[in-house]
Amino acid sequence: MTESIKGSRLLTVARLFFLLVIIPLLLIASLIAFSIFNLGGLSKTGTMTALDQKAQQEISVRAADTAQNVADFLRERQKDVLIATILPASPQAYKQFLDTKTYDLWVKKDTGIVKEQLPLYVEASLIDTAGNELIKIKNGAIVPRDQLVNVSDPANTTYKSEDYFVKARELNKGDVYISPVTGWYVNKAEFEQGKRFEGIVRMATPLFDKQGFTGVLTLALDVRALARFTDNIIPTEAAHVIEADSATGNYAYLIDNRGFVISHPDDYHIAGLYKDGTQVPPVTQATYEEMKKKGEEVLNLNQLGGVDPALPEVAREAAAGKSGIKTYQFEGHTKIVAYAPVPFYSTDYPKPAGFGWVGMSVDVEKFLEQAKIESGKIEKEAQVWLTTIILIIFGAMVILFTIAVILSRGINRSIASEVPPEAMNPPKYDDED
Repeated sequence: MTESIKGSRLLTVARLFFLLVIIPLLLIASLIAFSIFNLGGLSKTGTMTALDQKAQQEISVRAADTAQNVADFLRERQKDVLIATILPASPQAYKQFLDTKTYDLWVKKDTGIVKEQLPLYVEASLIDTAGNELIKIKNGAIVPRDQLVNVSDPANTTYKSEDYFVKARELNKGDVYISPVTGWYVNKAEFEQGKRFEGIVRMATPLFDKQGFTGVLTLALDVRALARFTDNIIPTEAAHVIEADSATGNYAYLIDNRGFVISHPDDYHIAGLYKDGTQVPPVTQATYEEMKKKGEEVLNLNQLGGVDPALPEVAREAAAGKSGIKTYQFEGHTKIVAYAPVPFYSTDYPKPAGFGWVGMSVDVEKFLEQAKIESGKIEKEAQVWLTTIILIIFGAMVILFTIAVILSRGINRSIASEVPPEAMNPPKYDDED
């Protein structure tokens, strides 16, 4: 076999191998590399164009959904109070009832973040017509008779200022008094040391028999069961968190019908009481600097006109039963707040304001700053993958070309062994012969 024939055959096999293997490999690899690069670009573009009209609408819808969930939750608790009125008048029956009412809460422990099942109600009591406690369950335990008090005097109540007995006594059968969020105030220093707001929403209903009014039944809802609806939300993210970070400007909160904050990432903004039962005053334009130095920064959005002019406007809209979204400038930052009223109504929470409203806030500049960081990470990751793909393609090409050469030579040797030498050099015939 001549060298020219061998070379031609080797080249032909190599070309076929290249067409059948190398080109498809290059096309697939190029598609993968393009997809990775394009994914990084799309992710970057997507984060940098966040909070457009569609995204704002989604946040607004989420605020409305959350407000509805809060309302549904409160209606269920209202039913619990009425169901408890038919319980046998015994400490054991009340305790057994409370033991069946629990909720799940993610909490921070020394061992890390754990999911705990906690009692929905931290207190329950049966009170006679004069305000004397007959039965009381507190923190899952039956309170001894010698520790029962007369709660017609607010000074004898858990928080030294509660008037639920008087309020409930004035109601009709089947009506339920629902108090504002009540608890000891947590100032900024305590919050930074790890303390969190713990309080209650007191619910009470009058009891009647054929002779008339016989007393009052109360349940005290753990406020954390209510606050979890907003505490664990990041408006721009689908996933829930243990605690939102207010420093990002991206968080949710809950406002009652008085305008007070009752759920917020920073618990020192939540309305609370001093130890003598008096209300910690909310900050105003006149007291803002003084209260900030003290670390007592209770917020009532109706009184923040001099601090943040947009929020009182939002509060007025929500109190009128309206939902929406507002974009405004504050201290050089563009802020977005979506708001939706909580459609829960009762004697104490009449229409249109109802129980209050849910707010979801996003600081656009801070959000985009974080988006830039995240998009930069995505772009770097895409570049790493692109480099890896290029190296793999180059290595694969070298290996496959080597295999192609080896196979071509093997095929040539196989053909040469099967074809007789004289077949490759047939005798020449002279036509004239």
